[in-house]
Amino acid sequence: MKNQNSKSKVTKRKLSKCKEVCRTYNDIQYAYCDYLQADSSIVEFQCNVILTDFAIEGQYSTDFVCTKSSGDIMVRECVSRDKLTKPLNIKLLDASRSYWLHRGITDWGIVVNAE
Repeated sequence: MKNQNSKSKVTKRKLSKCKEVCRTYNDIQYAYCDYLQADSSIVEFQCNVILTDFAIEGQYSTDFVCTKSSGDIMVRECVSRDKLTKPLNIKLLDASRSYWLHRGITDWGIVVNAE
């Protein structure tokens, strides 16, 4: 999850499975884009999807919303392993999970970096 108002370094690139320019803000997002691009079960994906009517004040986005070949939607949030247990991150991840569950998306998960 990313607060849209924060300033951070961005890497832009065009991938065939991503409709728009894919903007990544950290190494985890960058690597996961490569993973999604190579995964044959993923038809397309969007990066940094704005969460409207989100429970937490501020403008936040979900890292990845993916469409599988079966037509199912998959949502993934990227978080660094060392920040996984921080109270704010826990609150944001839980709110994201609830946000997507209320919209009928049950395939929600997190992506963390290797140890």
